[in-house]
Amino acid sequence: MEPKIIEIAQRIATLRDILGLSAEQMAQAAGVTTEEYLECEAGRRDFSFTFLYHCAERFGVDMIELLTGENPHLTGYTIVRAGKGLPIKRGRGFVYNHLAANFRGKIAEPFLVRAPYSEEEQTKPIEMNTHAGQEFNYVLEGSLRFAYRDKLETLNAGDSVYYDSGNGHGMIATGGRECVFLALVMKAEKED
Repeated sequence: MEPKIIEIAQRIATLRDILGLSAEQMAQAAGVTTEEYLECEAGRRDFSFTFLYHCAERFGVDMIELLTGENPHLTGYTIVRAGKGLPIKRGRGFVYNHLAANFRGKIAEPFLVRAPYSEEEQTKPIEMNTHAGQEFNYVLEGSLRFAYRDKLETLNAGDSVYYDSGNGHGMIATGGRECVFLALVMKAEKED
């Protein structure tokens, strides 16, 4: 079942209210303007992965709780069969399948990502995101154009990149077809 935008928006609004945070505080945490934040919270604007990640981090909840309204409950291990996982369709047509949605206390968020090919994106600057922590991407199929700060790299099937996701980064499918890659988003260590 794919999470619905309005339901996610309601959970975000409720958590903000419960925690007594202002829209301005949440906008700053999410890296968007107050107006953009309020549009997202009202369900009038779709959320990027980075927006959801930042909101969950600020609220101190698992991102899955924002997406589904449920707390992950498995410990020890969890299995996700081929072609399964919690589907998350977010900005620019990317489809993320969360590969450990039911596991409680994750130190990383594993995703199988499908990045659609867009001829239009090939000549535009790649949209950059930032979030605390580190990330590892491993290309399974197709080619990925990876931007990091002012660097551009092309990754093909079997290539990988590991990076500090606190710096601007972004990616698009290139080479004329969809790119499928494994993304492992590791949370930042909590400061004492």
